[in-house]
Amino acid sequence: MKIILKEYVPNVGGMGDIVEVAHGYGRNYLIPRGLAVRANTDNVARLEHERGQIERQKARHLELAESLASRLSSFSCTIEKAVGEGGKLYGSVTSIDLEDHLHEAGFTDVHRRQIELGQPIKELGEFDVKIKVHPDVQSQIKVQVVARPE
Repeated sequence: MKIILKEYVPNVGGMGDIVEVAHGYGRNYLIPRGLAVRANTDNVARLEHERGQIERQKARHLELAESLASRLSSFSCTIEKAVGEGGKLYGSVTSIDLEDHLHEAGFTDVHRRQIELGQPIKELGEFDVKIKVHPDVQSQIKVQVVARPE
């Protein structure tokens, strides 16, 4: 099924792209959520007419993402966790914990799915965590995990 994306969809494409997706994915997920429309002749003609507006929106989104990335690069946080023998954490530091700290610091635009931990943090120390702000823009924050005083 050919569709026109109205927003960026990870692993599919960006705003204004005409892509081929599975029928069920397009019909049951993308179109009902307003992320895409069918690529029929009317919608393709409308896309060509609105191409300039879409390019301006893409540029604005990129500019906002670069601004957010530059602010994030200077951000660092300290997370206190309970520690057992050998410096191992009870539990772990996850993207949800980092999202909470970012929201408390005023970075409400960052969602936990943008935080790329790879593996949860399960030990004390300082870590660099990548945040994918935009498909073309990434930033890093410093996270320091310390023992919670008892």
